Amino acid sequence: MEKIKKYRPFGMRDKIGYAFGDLGCGLSFSFVSNYMLLFYTQFIGLETKHWAWIIIVSKVWDAINDILIGNMVDRKRISKKSKFMPWIIIGGIGLVALTIMIFTPVRSFSQGGKIIWCLLSYCLWSVAYTMVNVPYGSLHTVIPENLSQRTTLSTFRSIGAGVAMVFVMLLPSFVYEKKTVGGNETQVLLGNRLFVVSIIFSVLALVFLVAMTKMVTERVPYGEAPAKTSYVSTLKSFFTNRPMVGATIATFASVVFYNSSLSVNNLVFQYYFNDASKTTIASLAGYIPLVLFMPFAGKLVAKIGKKKLITISGLISAIGGLLMLILPITPDSKGMYIYIGGLMIVNVGNCIFQIIVWAIIADCIEVSFRKKGVHEESSLYAMYSFFRKLAQGVGSAVIALSLSAIGFVEGENAVQPTEFCANVKNLYIILLVIGTFGMVIAMKFVYNIDKKHESELGALASETAENV
Repeated sequence: MEKIKKYRPFGMRDKIGYAFGDLGCGLSFSFVSNYMLLFYTQFIGLETKHWAWIIIVSKVWDAINDILIGNMVDRKRISKKSKFMPWIIIGGIGLVALTIMIFTPVRSFSQGGKIIWCLLSYCLWSVAYTMVNVPYGSLHTVIPENLSQRTTLSTFRSIGAGVAMVFVMLLPSFVYEKKTVGGNETQVLLGNRLFVVSIIFSVLALVFLVAMTKMVTERVPYGEAPAKTSYVSTLKSFFTNRPMVGATIATFASVVFYNSSLSVNNLVFQYYFNDASKTTIASLAGYIPLVLFMPFAGKLVAKIGKKKLITISGLISAIGGLLMLILPITPDSKGMYIYIGGLMIVNVGNCIFQIIVWAIIADCIEVSFRKKGVHEESSLYAMYSFFRKLAQGVGSAVIALSLSAIGFVEGENAVQPTEFCANVKNLYIILLVIGTFGMVIAMKFVYNIDKKHESELGALASETAENV
């Protein structure tokens, strides 16, 4: 293995390249997360009760294959040049075919056929996505030359994910149109256009992933021989790592109630404000806190630490969400702009968490290495991803059941009952508040790497790099 000093210095090429990686992942993931539920319930014709168990089964499988693939990446080296890159390319090619498969218009299938197609395509897609995302996330630990650069790399990863979300946010004006159904004007989802988008997005995703593999450099040595890890060893490493457990609980709460509910926001504009095209404005406004924070992320983390920063910003967001439940947000233009402004405040905590969380996970993996002296980057990241994916499944089921509870009606030209249109806004806000409070509690009382411990980890990592 070459010595670290022979590699080119960590710089902007690595940062932009790593951002391209999450841009590629995000184009597929964000698109599927935001529109798969709507595509199958509003266009294909699945009932939400079927969707709930389909998504739970597929997410349990998704979570399991994270562990299998993570351990495989650590144990089996398929290229002498890189531990991670070959898996990313293989998975990226699979994402192209399987994203398109998910959004193939199978409306002529029987109800049973639709269920099988939905379950099969999503389970296969999850394998391809895991094969990209687990090694990509593990790269975070081997690209920087020292620990202080992890926050910067995490910030650029969030930029990549944010740009992917912008692409998705621009879709409502293209995939919705107004129609008159039964004498009532309503917003209708155009499923055939989503199929076209799936082709464009999946090809772009592969292009960005390939660009990432050409731009970043792996600097931190992980040994010539594959790590001799086992599933039992990985489980022990994970559950005896308190900061990893805390970060995972925080992520679980955020994903179940916050990230999984993003598709509900589409329904708020579609049925409460009766203008789905304005979803784009709301989504873009929601990312303003992320854009404003990014230039100062490194300095703020250095000054007060990741743990304290997330706790404070999360409390601000939760309080903002509670105020939104009290404010008179009426279903007109005035109420819409009050709603959008409120979401900007509520998104502060989640945006900061999403920017910093990847640096936090890298720190947690560093803690494990210091305890055991074994490189289990992919296996530990896969365990974290396991719970993240499980949270996505639980979150999707929670959303489906919550929508059903407030009267959501499935179908392409369905007219929603008045009580659903009135309640969907409050449902979305309540989900955001629960997720934010859960994140804050886990980071405050379980996660235990404070600013002092961050400095100690940084000094150890720098010492190791100098001795290589």
